[in-house]
Amino acid sequence: MPVLSDKWIKKMATSQEMIKPFEEKQIRNGKISYGLSSFGYDARVSNEFKIFTNVNSEIVDPKKFKPSNFITKNIDECIIPPNSFVLASTVEYFKIPKNVLVICLGKSTYARCGIIVNVTPLEPGWEGHVTLEFSNTTPLPAKIYANEGVAQFVFLEGNENPEVSYSDRKGKYMGQTGVTLPKV
Repeated sequence: MPVLSDKWIKKMATSQEMIKPFEEKQIRNGKISYGLSSFGYDARVSNEFKIFTNVNSEIVDPKKFKPSNFITKNIDECIIPPNSFVLASTVEYFKIPKNVLVICLGKSTYARCGIIVNVTPLEPGWEGHVTLEFSNTTPLPAKIYANEGVAQFVFLEGNENPEVSYSDRKGKYMGQTGVTLPKV
């Protein structure tokens, strides 16, 4: 299962619209970097944030998730409360080929500040904006910047196409746009 290079990612992004919008080089200019890297793609976070709140003292239940557990804000800088988390989505829309699995890793700039980025793998045949979870592991408020890099996506090629892809089984998060809350 080889890790796919910048050449492959660029070819697929331009010919198959695998990543849209696509930056073919690392963009910095005083921002947390995003765009194509040697063996991955650094995606940006959009400006829509769902900030977890315990104001209603509810139980967080993935089978009966209540949108009232979040406050939605469209902002350029999001403050994550101490020991809390925020949901957001990528600026980029991904279309994953049926023979590829994508793993997401948080950027070290945020990790060094105690901000952890979590995303489940992007399965073969899946497409959509990626919902990102940011955990603030510190006892202090932490800041995330919209439209800047937050996580690197690494593309792994399988030895063959799976028998059933995410799109074949019509997965519940197929084609999601913006921040998508848990579904059962």
